[in-house]
Amino acid sequence: MSREKKHLMADQDIQVILGTLLRVGVICSMLIVFAGGVIYLVHDHSGMVDYRKFNAGKSGLASIALIFDRAGRMDGAAIIQLGTLLLIFTPILRVVFSIFSFLIERDYLYVLIGMFVLCVILFSLSNRLVG
Repeated sequence: MSREKKHLMADQDIQVILGTLLRVGVICSMLIVFAGGVIYLVHDHSGMVDYRKFNAGKSGLASIALIFDRAGRMDGAAIIQLGTLLLIFTPILRVVFSIFSFLIERDYLYVLIGMFVLCVILFSLSNRLVG
């Protein structure tokens, strides 16, 4: 009986950690986007925006390296995109943590499923983020 209770407590601990990971990731992302928005408004508040035409390449932030480079120089738009990237990578980090928790539990079928899900996610993002 104590063995089952110990195993159940480990599952509950993992669920608490996963929930906290998601919560912290979303809150950090929100704070970074808010700070980037404030910086963007302070520095670029006088620019006129033409909403009749959409130019997706206008920002010039097409790769993760460029986003980090310009965010380090306190570019508001880059900081906003950095917060958005953090929001995208939060559930990916959850999948990675789940894989490790399944490894600890020696549940290899779910390790394989988790690795497959992670590969699909990374493959689908690779064309978009590496630019």
